[in-house]
Amino acid sequence: MRKMLLATTAIAFGLSAAAPAFAEFNDRNIRVSNGINEDHPVGNGIKAMQACLDEKSGGKLKLTAFWGGALGGDLQATQALRSGVQEAVVTSSSPLVGIIPALGVFDLPFLFASPEEAYQVLDGEFGDMMSQKLEEAGLVNLGYWENGFRNLSNSVRPVTKWEDFEGMKVRVMQNDIFLDTFQNLGANATPMAFGEVFSALETNAIDAQENPYVTIDTSKFYEVQKYVTETNHAYTPFLFLFSKAIFDTYTPEEQAALRECATVGRDEERKVIQDLNKKSLEKIKEAGLEVNVLSEEEQARIREKSMVVYEKHKATIGADVVDGILAKLEEIRK
Repeated sequence: MRKMLLATTAIAFGLSAAAPAFAEFNDRNIRVSNGINEDHPVGNGIKAMQACLDEKSGGKLKLTAFWGGALGGDLQATQALRSGVQEAVVTSSSPLVGIIPALGVFDLPFLFASPEEAYQVLDGEFGDMMSQKLEEAGLVNLGYWENGFRNLSNSVRPVTKWEDFEGMKVRVMQNDIFLDTFQNLGANATPMAFGEVFSALETNAIDAQENPYVTIDTSKFYEVQKYVTETNHAYTPFLFLFSKAIFDTYTPEEQAALRECATVGRDEERKVIQDLNKKSLEKIKEAGLEVNVLSEEEQARIREKSMVVYEKHKATIGADVVDGILAKLEEIRK
């Protein structure tokens, strides 16, 4: 009987000791807008982040994800965050350059040589500086998730050096930096809605397009292309953004849990997207396309040629931002 009483007392004490840990958490439904679909690796990241939040908050902090732009496009959702009427969004950096011009730095061509290089920059001091700029615009950046490298597919010839771009009709996003990048390499850069790309490639209205391997695979561009080159010409991160107006009303414990668990989600999402890219590349090869990788020497050569694009957009992005990221990359590459 005495043992039973001691056990009961121990359990009661344990429960009372645990209670304060969750006392600093409130029941919150956190709406997260996404432009992509749930089967994208961001979905895996959200699940990992939720599992982490369940553990830290005792199930009080709940993420409700809205996929496929159900709450509006990335820019619209981000503006809702700034107004304090929506909690969170996972968005690519590119649509937000109108709000924070400094984010244009991630559109600069041939910036990163590898995912690991990008992680070193984004997860370090430079990433913190960019997060500060986001905070000044009313947005708390909980972490840099991965959208991935963009690569070139075409129906004309293998691209092994920048001269091979000459005269090639390449579909690009409606983005000044992307337009300038391909025009500088001698290509005929052609802005076009994504939904029109397959038929334009099929009818030879354009020769080429550029997207991550996963997109080349899932959009079946391999059916209307002959060559794929791993150019790694652009790496755009996803940002997990939270409304600063709402975030500031949360307890310190809730804020810390969101930051820590967003990092857990980030690591899972990056792992899944890397694995998926490898699988997509294998499918592209199996479809019979000729695949080549730009050599390190050619990457450096193209990066040097692309410096005119950096100079052209430096004033808009911010000289401190452009010079800062180049200095960090030079340090990493030593």
